[in-house]
Amino acid sequence: MAELKGLAGARERWVSTGGIELCVAELGDPTRPTVVLVHGYPDSKEVWSQVAERLADRFHVVLYDVRGHGRSTAPTPLRGGFTLEKLTDDFLAVADAVSPDEPVHLVGHDWGSVQSWEFATVRRTEGRIASFTSMSGPSLDHFGHWIKKRMARPTPRRVGQLLGQGAKSWYVYMLHTPVLPELAWRGPLGKRWPKILERMEKVPAGDYPTPSLPSDAAHGAWLYRDNVRARLSRPRADAYAHVPVQLVLPLGDIFLSERLYDELELWAPGLVRRTLPAKHWVPRTRPDQLSAWISEFVLANEEREAGVPAQRTKATGKHAERFGGQLVLVTGAGSGIGRATAFAFAEAGARVVAVDRDTESAARTAEMAQLIGAPQAWAETVDVADEQAMEKLAEKVAAEYGIVDVLVNNAGIGLSGSFFDTTPEDWKKVLDVNLWGVIHGCRLFGKQMAERGQGGHIVNTASAAAFQPSKALPAYSTSKAAVLMLSECLRAELAGQGIGVSAICPGLVNTNITATARFAGVDAEEEKRRQKKSSRLYGLRNYPPEKVADAILIAVVRNQAVVPVTPEARGAHLMSRFTPKALRAVARLEPPL
Repeated sequence: MAELKGLAGARERWVSTGGIELCVAELGDPTRPTVVLVHGYPDSKEVWSQVAERLADRFHVVLYDVRGHGRSTAPTPLRGGFTLEKLTDDFLAVADAVSPDEPVHLVGHDWGSVQSWEFATVRRTEGRIASFTSMSGPSLDHFGHWIKKRMARPTPRRVGQLLGQGAKSWYVYMLHTPVLPELAWRGPLGKRWPKILERMEKVPAGDYPTPSLPSDAAHGAWLYRDNVRARLSRPRADAYAHVPVQLVLPLGDIFLSERLYDELELWAPGLVRRTLPAKHWVPRTRPDQLSAWISEFVLANEEREAGVPAQRTKATGKHAERFGGQLVLVTGAGSGIGRATAFAFAEAGARVVAVDRDTESAARTAEMAQLIGAPQAWAETVDVADEQAMEKLAEKVAAEYGIVDVLVNNAGIGLSGSFFDTTPEDWKKVLDVNLWGVIHGCRLFGKQMAERGQGGHIVNTASAAAFQPSKALPAYSTSKAAVLMLSECLRAELAGQGIGVSAICPGLVNTNITATARFAGVDAEEEKRRQKKSSRLYGLRNYPPEKVADAILIAVVRNQAVVPVTPEARGAHLMSRFTPKALRAVARLEPPL
């Protein structure tokens, strides 16, 4: 076997089937579970290169060029040479060659998923597939039934769904026209396609697309011509999956409506759903995310087949469909709201970066996050007020873990005392952490999200003090009010890029911020007494940080702008809008310390 260009360390072999020579690439240890990656249109196997390299440490990874694509040969004549039946023959030939004794785990994207649905539902492949992960490509049979059901009972909602998907499927009609698609792909479209992907989908340049793109796309038009009309008009009634199925649903897919998969559980019982705020070409734009989900699903099914007692699998929390496998960074994660938030995302199956200036606390959070359900978790020690340290952190996270999907700027410190007792140094410390820490996080990680072009979410922990004035908290309240306004401004700026921004405003929450808060204008003994008194008061209130963490996850799911969490925070927020004079009167009261 020769090493294949474009896939570092890959081994190449040729598989013959029905007069076609298929180019197959393999990575990883052949004694491990085999994962077969099937590409879509107008791609070649190189679309999977980044995912394949990430999976190769744990699995035997197999990629092959679909007939007529890449280095595989094309059928003669082209018409009738790309039917789902012949594509199934190709898959079985590859599976028998690379894993003759064990079933393979199947992963498909776009048309690779369309044909893989055929593999996963026809009788002759039973026993050869261990699991199937689908993304951006429905079963044509399921699609046909979906259309028929909506045409049989055309309610306004169903008509809207039909029209919506019809508009998204404009390219399907174009590919059915004679000759023109081939001329376009072998001419200007083929030359401009890499730039189109880079601009529209934010697909980074690299070993993809390959020079074979024009011929791949021209040949691949027959995938549509040989299959779409026939299957949509006469869908199979027995297209039930005989293997476990995981669906990865990119919410920003411009070609496929998420409504297409509303009734998929009827055809694939026990379906595992994942939603991803991304566009169509996720194998290129979200390789870390996909690798985590594929690995988790493959290993879970391997354990099931081996008879390993069922354990609580990763990504089984309330928001697992939304956050499983995503990369979440939380500052101030060593305790309190930050730790609870890291745990909540971990329970939802997210990969977590726990950031805190206390090394041991960050490490403990990361360790516990993995026990709770995070596929991976890392601890990083950083003072968020240190601009250079934050820049190094952002570079390290992007290089080693990937681009952050959800950023939670939570780190903060407390300071109480009158305005005239608060020194310039006090002001600097509070603003450096509470405001500048948030600014650094938004600027550095938010910029990475924007440049990736696949959306994301930023959560900034403000406070009920942001809209509830107090003569005892001038510096703290000012910093949190600034965080609230920063969040509102940033939300407006990033809305067009699919990046949400939420300001979370807890009230009295039982965390250790009261035990570490500083009190300006008093000696050390009095400060210690006030810390104990405030901690006792917050303890009596006993509002747990876990409820704030739940509110943060819901805010991301719903893309909420401002979220007052506790009852007193919600009350103060309403008063600030409708009875500000009363709120100002409350601000004059002496705090019970």
